[in-house]
Amino acid sequence: MNLKRLIVSAVASILGVVLLAVPAIQAQSLTSADRESTVKYLEKTRDAVEASTKGLTDAQWTFKAAPDKWSVAQVVEHLALAEDLFFDTVTQKVMSSPAGAADRDYKKIDAALLANVPDRSQKRQAPDVLAPTGRWSPQEALNHFVRSRARTIQFLENTPDLREHVMTGPTGAPMDAYEWILLAAAHSERHEKQLEEVKANPKFPKN
Repeated sequence: MNLKRLIVSAVASILGVVLLAVPAIQAQSLTSADRESTVKYLEKTRDAVEASTKGLTDAQWTFKAAPDKWSVAQVVEHLALAEDLFFDTVTQKVMSSPAGAADRDYKKIDAALLANVPDRSQKRQAPDVLAPTGRWSPQEALNHFVRSRARTIQFLENTPDLREHVMTGPTGAPMDAYEWILLAAAHSERHEKQLEEVKANPKFPKN
């Protein structure tokens, strides 16, 4: 399977995003307001992950509510892997793709990402490429995620034409580079909620 197929398959396996497909023909522009709001969203969701994991003991990092459930450490490793995948998708694939349709309803797609991706009422199975394997210590995984998120933010702040490149997204709908970055932010919000679910379990270690 080539990189593009792997990326689309991986993202589609973990996200339940309902978007409408439209043909690709012409560019649109990213507003400064959208850019600024998503920088803040990326920062907010990064900070939430850091806050959720601050001061955890080894027992708390590795606690699993059930054999088929992820620990805090596994969730953070997944976030680190996914952040790299989203960034590679944007920089290696989307930014070299053509423009989208002049009448592409990007506002609707933006809104769908923000509404649907963080919604944990629909559970998804992570593909093998994004499955945690313990390749890093918990702190190493968190540090990796934070560094990767900084790279994403810098790219968003300094790349002018993010609306002007569109590639087929996880559900077969066209998504521009900005929307793939928005997806990364929403994905981390989704899993920060999962971190809180793990910690809220009655059997979660006190220390």
